[in-house]
Amino acid sequence: MAGTRKIAAILVADIVGYSRLAGADEDRTLSRLRGLRSDLIDPAINAHHGRTVKWTGDGALIEFRSVVDAVRCALEVQNGMAERNAGLPQERRIDFRIGLSSIDSGLAGRAATGCSARRDRRPFGDASPAV
Repeated sequence: MAGTRKIAAILVADIVGYSRLAGADEDRTLSRLRGLRSDLIDPAINAHHGRTVKWTGDGALIEFRSVVDAVRCALEVQNGMAERNAGLPQERRIDFRIGLSSIDSGLAGRAATGCSARRDRRPFGDASPAV
């Protein structure tokens, strides 16, 4: 095969305890999540050259050109969340669990929503958020 292959990084994130948060106050949870996306998450993704592949109710798949960009984005989001959660009772905090994986960039768009991303996400299922 001619040409060079590049590796892309896939960031997988979800909210810890989303069902509990939404069950306690769905409108507030969704409003806070919309605010977090517009004020913190989407700007961090853009600043680090990310591309949103898919958002679900409580999670996201984001593709980056490099692992370094993905790590920097994850750190920015986690540090921003620590600031926003400061002083909130534990039951009202929004904490993100974030995992990273790398993949051939030619496959990233297709595989990010397929079985490859699900397989890569499994090791992060028990990961605690940085708080």
